[in-house]
Amino acid sequence: MSPAPTLDPERQTKAKAYARLRRRLFFVNLGLSGMVTLAWLIFGWPAALKGGLLTFTRNDWLLVAAFGAIFYLSFAVLELPLEYYSGFVLPHRYDQSTETLGGWAKDQLLGLLLTAVIGLPLLEGIYWLLRVTGPLWWMWAAAGYALLAVALSSLAPVIILPLFNKYAPLGEEHAELAARLTALAGRAGTKVNGVFRFDMSKRTKAANAALTGLGQTRRIILGDTLLDEFTTDEVETVIAHELGHHVHRDIPMGIFLSAVVALASLYLASLALNRGAAAFDFSGPADIAALPLFALTLGLFGLITLPLNNAFSRWREVRADRYALEATRNPQAFANAMTRLANQNLAEADPEPWVVFLLYSHPPVRDRVAMATKFQTQ
Repeated sequence: MSPAPTLDPERQTKAKAYARLRRRLFFVNLGLSGMVTLAWLIFGWPAALKGGLLTFTRNDWLLVAAFGAIFYLSFAVLELPLEYYSGFVLPHRYDQSTETLGGWAKDQLLGLLLTAVIGLPLLEGIYWLLRVTGPLWWMWAAAGYALLAVALSSLAPVIILPLFNKYAPLGEEHAELAARLTALAGRAGTKVNGVFRFDMSKRTKAANAALTGLGQTRRIILGDTLLDEFTTDEVETVIAHELGHHVHRDIPMGIFLSAVVALASLYLASLALNRGAAAFDFSGPADIAALPLFALTLGLFGLITLPLNNAFSRWREVRADRYALEATRNPQAFANAMTRLANQNLAEADPEPWVVFLLYSHPPVRDRVAMATKFQTQ
């Protein structure tokens, strides 16, 4: 276990270059997605695809499934080279990834399967609401989204996450740590159903930990890369931060606010579908051929509101950081943990303000360490 860390200047130089490349890839991917969606609308591909599908079936459910799958795959295939470069080549180039090409390909297939299992029923539900509830479909869809968010938050630790990693209770060698974290959760009034280790190291050298699930599925999960490199005090302060989100009820608040955002975006989508029907010769809002217009509207709304969503997220993270400092009364461990995360995860500690404003859901490391330093002097 290494002593109290300081920011590694060489790692920070690499981190800035890595972050710059990842931002460029983000914007390239964003532009590519937008251009592909516009191409669908400009070149009349929706009508052509729907016409072709109608030669096989006139069943609304089958039409939605087939059209949605082909529309999604058109993006997945075109963006695969970019995904390969950003998700496999670049992390290896910067010595962050430990994943094999076979492992990466397996993750892509699992992600595709998960998208189908969750996304297809969601799409079918939206178009069923469009067909049967008329002008108020967007209200019902937002309510359904909120219920789905609650379900996924509960099921993720026991069904979804184990698809990608192996989870096991902490062994005897970490019995003291498990006891400390369980006691920490108890002081926060949060019942956890175990402390688990998972194999992050099969994909990355980065470290992470989380408090996942709701109710009976709530558990603490620690990446093996965190357990192997961080001190007990540092792990404790990381989990104290996660507990801060539960103390402040950030998860139900986040679900509620995401439902409000969904309500607004779906309302705008309903306006776009109503007005776009004539412009693009759709039969009406429930016409599956209008899916590209629907997707474009949601995407634009998400892009416009991204800085606001990130600002709200940073505010929640600051509150959780403050809770961690107050709960552990160990600002040095907190500062050490943030510094070690920056070094190990190749995270830019001092990004430009515009980058933070647009893209950061968490405060940069410099601000988090400064908060700990200020707390220490109080």
